[in-house]
Amino acid sequence: MKLVEVKGITFVEGGVCAAKGFKANGVQCGLAHKPLNDMEGANAAANNALPTAKKKNDLALIVADKMCSTAAVYTTNKVKGAPILVTKEHIKDGKAKAVIVNSVNANTCNPDGVEKATKMCQLAAKALGIDENDVIVASTGVIGQVLPIEPIANAMDDLAGGLTYDGNKRALEAIMTTDTREKEIAVQFELGGKICTMGGMLKGSGMIHPNMATTLTFLTTDADISPEMIQLALSDIVKVTLNRASVDGDTSTNDMVCIMASGEAGNKPVTAEDGEYEKFRHALYAIMMNLARMMARDGEGATKLIECAVRGAETDEIAETVAKSVITSSLIKAMIFGEDANAGRIFCALGYADADFDISKVDVEMASEGGVIPLGRKGCVIEFSEEIAKRILKEEEIKILISLGDGKGKAITWGCDLTYDYVKINGDYRS
Repeated sequence: MKLVEVKGITFVEGGVCAAKGFKANGVQCGLAHKPLNDMEGANAAANNALPTAKKKNDLALIVADKMCSTAAVYTTNKVKGAPILVTKEHIKDGKAKAVIVNSVNANTCNPDGVEKATKMCQLAAKALGIDENDVIVASTGVIGQVLPIEPIANAMDDLAGGLTYDGNKRALEAIMTTDTREKEIAVQFELGGKICTMGGMLKGSGMIHPNMATTLTFLTTDADISPEMIQLALSDIVKVTLNRASVDGDTSTNDMVCIMASGEAGNKPVTAEDGEYEKFRHALYAIMMNLARMMARDGEGATKLIECAVRGAETDEIAETVAKSVITSSLIKAMIFGEDANAGRIFCALGYADADFDISKVDVEMASEGGVIPLGRKGCVIEFSEEIAKRILKEEEIKILISLGDGKGKAITWGCDLTYDYVKINGDYRS
C-alpha cells in the first residue's frame, strides 16, 4: 500500500536497521502451542515442534551498538503479559540496549510467565555480553499456554551470532502471527543540522482496537534525545495513531510499543519541548501513522482499508469519538466489504457516537481513487449515483469524509472491512 507523504520527511529503506548503530536478526527456533497441564512436555519442545507449513522465524533480536534512551507504551488491558511486567522494570531508568521477542506464544496467564520472560532476557544478555536489565522482552501469540524456554535457549547462539546491520527483514518475519503483509518503515529528518534516521516494524492483524491497538511495535532512531522527551513524544503520538486504529473491537494483553534512541546521528541532545522536539515528534508521527494504516489494512481477513476523516467539530476529542464510531461499526465494515453504499448506516453510527454535535449540520462524502461522491447533506441522505458509488467502493482504500460544522476540531481514524475470512481465521486460531 502507498505510504502517506509527510512534509519534511524522506522515506528510506531498512526498517529497524535503518538508523546508525542497530543490528537485527530472526531465526526459527521451533516454538509450539502447549497446554498448561503439559509443563514438562512444553519445556522439552524440540526445533521440529511445528508442522512444516508453519515453519517460519519465530524469535528476533534487535541490538544497539550503544546504550539508548528508551521509552515504551503498553496495553490498557487489566490482564498483562509477563513480558510487559519484566520490561517495565527493566526500562524504569529510561535505558536499554536490546530487544528480544518471540511469536507463536504470548507467555500470558501462565504460572511461570515472569520467570520465562526473565530467562529470555538473561539468555540474550549472556549472548550479547550486556546486563539483563538492559534487555526489553516481548511475546505475541496464543494466550494461556506455557512458553517452552529450551527452543529459545538452543537458538540463542545462532540468533546473536547472525546479527547484521541489514537483518531487519529476518526480525520482522519473526514477530508476525496472522499478519499477511510486512509492516516496516524508515524515514530521515533533520535535527540541529544533522540528518537523523528513524525506523520501525510492527506486527498486528487481529485483536486490534483503540487504547491501544493490539500490536508489537519496535522503533529505533539515531537521534540524540533524552529519556524524558522520547517518552513524552511516544505517549503523545500513540494517542493519534495506534489508538485510532481498529479491526475487531478486541484489545489484547501483550501490546507494546517501544523506541530506542542511540544518539549516533550527533545532533545536539533534545532535552526540552522546543522546536527540535517538535521535529522529532513530527518524524515519529510520520512513521506511526503509516504503520497504523498498514495494520488496519492487514486486519484479519480484510480486503479494504477504511479511513474516516472528521472535521468541523468543536474539539478534536469530539471529532475522534465520531470517527471511531464509524470505523468500529460492524454494519459499516460489512457494507464496505459488500461494496454497498448504504449511507444510512453511516448516519446511524454518527447518531450513537458519545459526542455532542448538531446532526442537522452534518455532511457526509465517500471517496477513493475511483472518485468522490456526496452521500448526505445537513443530516439527511441525498440521492447519489450508484454507479459512481460502486466505482469508488471497488478500490482498496475507502475514505469516509464527515463535516460536523464549522468548528476547528478534526481527527482521522483507520479500520477495515469485515469479511467471511475473519471468522474462519479466529474460529480455529490455535491450530
